[in-house]
Amino acid sequence: MVFLPDEARSLPPPPLVNKGSVWLALTGWLAALLDNGFAQRPILRAGVHRQVLFASVGWFAGYFLVKRTEYVHAKVDRELLAYVRQHPEDFKQAG
Repeated sequence: MVFLPDEARSLPPPPLVNKGSVWLALTGWLAALLDNGFAQRPILRAGVHRQVLFASVGWFAGYFLVKRTEYVHAKVDRELLAYVRQHPEDFKQAG
C-alpha cells in the first residue's frame, strides 16, 4: 500500500482518541453544519445522519493520518540512528 507500507505494522497503533482524530472529526461535523446553513436548513436539527457520517469519516481519516505520521517519524529516527552507528567518529561522547 502506498499510504502505509507493510513495515509500519511493526509499530504500535496510535490511541483511538488522538489530536488528529478529534480535530478532523470536528472539522467534518462543522462541514455538515455549514452544508445545512448554506442549504438554508435548520443547522443542528437537519441531516443528523450526515453530521454523524462526516464526523466519523473525519475521525478515521485523522486516525490514519496520525498513524502515517508516526510511521514517517519512526523511519526518520531509524535512519538517523543508523547513520550515528555508522559514523561514531562524528558523534563522540562528551566528557
